[in-house]
Amino acid sequence: MSHQAIKSSKLNGSLEAESKVSSPSKESPQSEVTPRATRRRFSTSYKLRILAQADRCTKKGEIGALLRGEGLYSSHLSTWRTQRDQGELGSKKLGRPVGDPSEKEMAHLRLENERLQAKLDKAEIIIDVQKKLSSLLGLDTKATE
Repeated sequence: MSHQAIKSSKLNGSLEAESKVSSPSKESPQSEVTPRATRRRFSTSYKLRILAQADRCTKKGEIGALLRGEGLYSSHLSTWRTQRDQGELGSKKLGRPVGDPSEKEMAHLRLENERLQAKLDKAEIIIDVQKKLSSLLGLDTKATE
């Protein structure tokens, strides 16, 4: 509550002045939902242009002004410089790396071979158990065939 509202309420002996001052404003709060932030993506030409401008900066504070003007961070510059020096700037493609199709098929065939080998081992164990059971019961294996 403001200083003047307190004085007027004391002078008038009523709370009318106080209620006028402390009443909520007629503007309602903004109830609109803001959109979700998305990651910024910079083109190779943009990165190279900014790096060239940063390399031309000689006076103290010029790089900071450049970064503020473009809405960038110093980490952008250091990352882009490293990529440029290693020859990786712009060469990285988006998405999953595409492997050799024959390697993918080979991996698939290895998994299938392991699965079939496990199945064969189980079948051999079952056959051994059946042979032992038939010998215990005195059944002739040739007669059952």
